[in-house]
Amino acid sequence: MNNLGRARHIDVHSTSYTNEYIRLSSFDLVVEEIEKKNIAGDIAELGVYKGDFAAVMNMAFPTRTLYLFDTFEGFHSSDKEAEHKLGSPGYGRDFSDTSAEEVMKRMPNAGRCIIRKGFFPQTAEGLEDKKFCFVSIDTDLYAPVAAGLSFFYPRLSSGGFIFVHDYNNDLFPGAKLAVQEFSSRNAVSFVPLTDQYGTAVISK
Repeated sequence: MNNLGRARHIDVHSTSYTNEYIRLSSFDLVVEEIEKKNIAGDIAELGVYKGDFAAVMNMAFPTRTLYLFDTFEGFHSSDKEAEHKLGSPGYGRDFSDTSAEEVMKRMPNAGRCIIRKGFFPQTAEGLEDKKFCFVSIDTDLYAPVAAGLSFFYPRLSSGGFIFVHDYNNDLFPGAKLAVQEFSSRNAVSFVPLTDQYGTAVISK
């Protein structure tokens, strides 16, 4: 039963995710806040993989430009090396079984999507003057999470949100470390969600 008094922006019960109701329903509420308050800015995802969450973002914000940042070739070797130094137990997959072309086929409003393929933050060159109302960071590893927060938070509109996935994922401890260091260094607060693998929600 929907007790929100409004229609949802996404169908949180129709998803390819496993146990991701909390993440999706929280995102739905964030979308409502952004749209109700008319928060300015584009949207972006850093760490797209096969586009599951990107497709949800594209559906929820059909009129906003969605920037999709990913190597589309899996983890970068330098990021993996840095993660091993943090004591990460590692993971059997490198998430290379994807492509920009396949991701674009999944976007419900593909005309609003812009692929930025390659190593971040170099792929963000030319976007320094952009503002963002919502950003998803789902890169798993310390270095790209830290780079994503450093680039996107200063460009986040007042009233905007950043979701950082894998905050409580023991396989990728670098994600939590990057969030905690950024939060402490910049006096930025965040709220952890209890979704699968954990999401840290940062607002501005």
